[in-house]
Amino acid sequence: MKKGLTIILLLAMTLGCWAQRKTLSATLYKEFRPSVVTFKDGHQSHQALTNVFLKNSSLLFLQGEYTMEANMDNILAVDFEGGKSFVNIDNQLAYRVHSVGGNGLFCVELFDQESYEQNIRNNVNISNLDLSSDQIGTTTVDLNNEEDYKLPVFRHYYYRLGSEYVKVHERTLLRTLKKDQVVMMKRIMAMPDFSWQKEESLKQLLNAISK
Repeated sequence: MKKGLTIILLLAMTLGCWAQRKTLSATLYKEFRPSVVTFKDGHQSHQALTNVFLKNSSLLFLQGEYTMEANMDNILAVDFEGGKSFVNIDNQLAYRVHSVGGNGLFCVELFDQESYEQNIRNNVNISNLDLSSDQIGTTTVDLNNEEDYKLPVFRHYYYRLGSEYVKVHERTLLRTLKKDQVVMMKRIMAMPDFSWQKEESLKQLLNAISK
């Protein structure tokens, strides 16, 4: 009969199963770069060193030795030199990935800091309970590897329908679209390869509801 019993408690999370990519940088670009910032009052400002903060998709700029976060309430658009062009949707910088006439599909890239930190903590908190003696012994082991410390970047999508930006979500679109557009949406959703996580599916859906 075994005198000792070791219970291994492991909580494994599937963070990143829908992540499109992973990065070690909290910014979109590895290096800060020039951009033209267009404000909501119409005037423009040329900035020498700017970037996109992936925590909340806001604009960052360097001011001397300090990294500053811009007030997104005042920003209309940002065009990065040699990079992407962004518009402000819900105070997040979003870039266009597809367009049909006046409509478009826009993407916001974000990492989930809370889930990421929880995942790291869970992989460290491995408790071995040794009951072979009168006293309970515990140990902790860090099971994270270099890949685990990379930030999983998730893509969130918006449609521009006319002059309105709408989050790409079935319930939201059902409330927003006209009856004939809802019919087209349901036809696309019924296709075997359709997925709300696939960019190609979202492009196909925009094509259908823009006719």
